[in-house]
Amino acid sequence: MTTAQEIMHPGAQCVTEHESLATAAKLMRDRGVGALPICGEDDKLLGILTDRDIVVKCIAAGLDPSATTAGELAEGRPLTIEGEDDIEQVLRVMEQHRVRRLPVINHPEHRLIGMISEADLARHMPQARVAEFVSAICAEDE
Repeated sequence: MTTAQEIMHPGAQCVTEHESLATAAKLMRDRGVGALPICGEDDKLLGILTDRDIVVKCIAAGLDPSATTAGELAEGRPLTIEGEDDIEQVLRVMEQHRVRRLPVINHPEHRLIGMISEADLARHMPQARVAEFVSAICAEDE
């Protein structure tokens, strides 16, 4: 059985809720990633910030990325998966919620230990299953 912890990208770095989107964008650039977890002062996961969020919810909305914080874009309760969950559970969560990235937490501390992306799945699954996954998360609402 392959687990989330075995396929995740370890060492996910959080952007704090008080950091600006400009700072978050630079961090994304420097780390070569398209998303960062947003963490509160207590290291609790508040959400996920994507490069698309910065463009659509900040820049296109006429906001200043130097004055807008990551916390202002954190919406709802973030989806997570536990490190010991198997890859099929990872796929179910990602397909059901149509997300391309998923934070991995440890149990029982619920601390962020990594992130799983489409690329991580592609490296660890048969090509046919990856195609099925991509179709599921990209499907149009009926």
